Amino acid sequence: MFDKILMANRGEIAARVFDTARAMGVRTVAVYSDADRAARHVAMADEAVHIGGPVPADSYLRGDVIIQTALDTGAQAIHPGYGFLSENPDFVEAVEAAGLTFIGPSADAIRAMGLKDAAKALMETAGVPVVPGYHGADQDDDLLADEAAKIGYPVLIKAVAGGGGKGMRLVEGAKDFVEALASARGEAKTAFGNDAVLIEKYIQMPRHIELQVFGDGTRAVHLFERDCSLQRRHQKVIEEAPAPGMTDAMRAAMGDAAVRAAEAIGYKGAGTVEFIVDGSDGLRPDGFWFMEMNTRLQVEHPVTEAITGVDLVEWQLRVASGEALPKCQEELSITGHAFEARLYAEDVPKGFLPATGTLTHLKFPDGARADTGVRADDEISPHYDPMISKLITHGPTRAVALRKLATALGECEVAGTVTNLAFLGALAQHESFARGDVDTGLIARHLDDLVQAPEVTAEAAAMAAMAGLGVLDAVASETGFALWAPVTRQVKMVREDQEMIAQVSSLTAKACDVVVLGQTVEARRVDGAWQLNGRKAPSVAIAGQTVTVFEHYGVSFDIVDPLQREATGGAAAGVIEAPMPGVVKALNAKPGITVAKGDRLAVLEAMKMEHSLLAERDGVVAEVLVAEGDQVAAGAALVRLEDQEDAAT
Repeated sequence: MFDKILMANRGEIAARVFDTARAMGVRTVAVYSDADRAARHVAMADEAVHIGGPVPADSYLRGDVIIQTALDTGAQAIHPGYGFLSENPDFVEAVEAAGLTFIGPSADAIRAMGLKDAAKALMETAGVPVVPGYHGADQDDDLLADEAAKIGYPVLIKAVAGGGGKGMRLVEGAKDFVEALASARGEAKTAFGNDAVLIEKYIQMPRHIELQVFGDGTRAVHLFERDCSLQRRHQKVIEEAPAPGMTDAMRAAMGDAAVRAAEAIGYKGAGTVEFIVDGSDGLRPDGFWFMEMNTRLQVEHPVTEAITGVDLVEWQLRVASGEALPKCQEELSITGHAFEARLYAEDVPKGFLPATGTLTHLKFPDGARADTGVRADDEISPHYDPMISKLITHGPTRAVALRKLATALGECEVAGTVTNLAFLGALAQHESFARGDVDTGLIARHLDDLVQAPEVTAEAAAMAAMAGLGVLDAVASETGFALWAPVTRQVKMVREDQEMIAQVSSLTAKACDVVVLGQTVEARRVDGAWQLNGRKAPSVAIAGQTVTVFEHYGVSFDIVDPLQREATGGAAAGVIEAPMPGVVKALNAKPGITVAKGDRLAVLEAMKMEHSLLAERDGVVAEVLVAEGDQVAAGAALVRLEDQEDAAT
């Protein structure tokens, strides 16, 4: 076994690997960028070395610097995590050339599965079923359009390199193909440096079921399946294991196919073989097809660990150090059911826009495993994926595990940034999902129901008002006392542009009445804890003038200082601003052109994704204030519109 390993990654996966390494007595080395100087994974490591600037190209993608750091610190092996250099065969070869061990598959295995078109050809040879499609090297636009017509719409355009839904577009008909192709190529070029695509038949009621495999370079085993069908724009949201509705015959067929895929390339380490499954008529052994193989540990690996009792990172370290596979296929079994929900900093009502901010408060529930790379007071950086945590629950049955997930999501406390907690909570309680009726279109079909903003209750507003007055922790009997009359204090608050006034009266250290939103809330302190109208009060977090009440997954109020002058409001409706820091990828707006509400004016690249910025009203482009390639800050003005009448004068 290794004495010391280096983690060539950051965030929750670095923290996850460090947990297992510490338990195994293996010392660890972290690398970090300028943005991660005070990050959780840095604090967890035995040693930490600065390697560059916040942009990944200046730090986490600098393979030569990472290898030299491993040599300088005496590390014997490098764990790549996922993302960044984890599936870069040139990096693997450089690691091995330096006399170090790469904790993962060989460069040849990564290359074999790195391009989806070549991988599918290899899988056909190995007897693994593949989806009908075009995987050829000729990338002529007209040829691709002809091939799509032969396959039959709807089709998927997919980047041959990379994954994570980037460079992927669903095309419903021939009229949309050219635009979708250009968009997919542009995103693929940015994300992977390769704009080649393949065309596949789109399965009408698809389920995404993947098999966890593990090999020693010669033979392989599978650790059963995960269902990752709950997706939005090809991004996984909630994963579970095992797959609902799975039959013994289907599991055996998929397991055999996954093992054949791994053994066909001499796979070593943890990997995932992903299949698209036709869920229109139950799960059938002839209704699944190979999509791709991820030659690394997956984000959703904890659900597999939960149902098998296997620590996959421990297996990675043991096999990479030369040990045999810890178990054979017959020794592996499934116990219970597990779910994983991905908690992100993102603004769901604004189209799931990735968000930044400082986590002023962060508390995870006791009843769930929380894999996280952040702590309270950490910043969600615009340079990396905005994941806050993965919440994992396990139970003896699917129903129990799902109830535990719903409870855990409701008890999770996050303040300082918007999150997708309410969206995840709605999913966990959705009737179709609870029944196990899952497919990749479930979220899209029910999106309006899943993203409804919670109604602010009078109790939540009362709690915010009390926090704003600073009385929640008051213990002095004189709180609110006056000689001449009962004290009534007024609190002005703003919640998402809605202004509300709370009147707090009869204020003592143990009681008060709050009139807000047309209701009277009786607040009483019983045995040291506040109750509102006889029920336990929700907890709160206070940061500056912002109070977050942890009801309905977190509701924030801004307390208005009565001595402050009124703010003038947001930017004019005619100015298109950057919703987050990013790079201006494309500009469709030109001075003088007429635009209609909803027209795309610019494309901003931020947090690994492209975001279209649309005109909020009809008008004429008066000014374009940036150029393509510019790095802009959140709130930066990009395009200014004016009314047609003003433009004509």
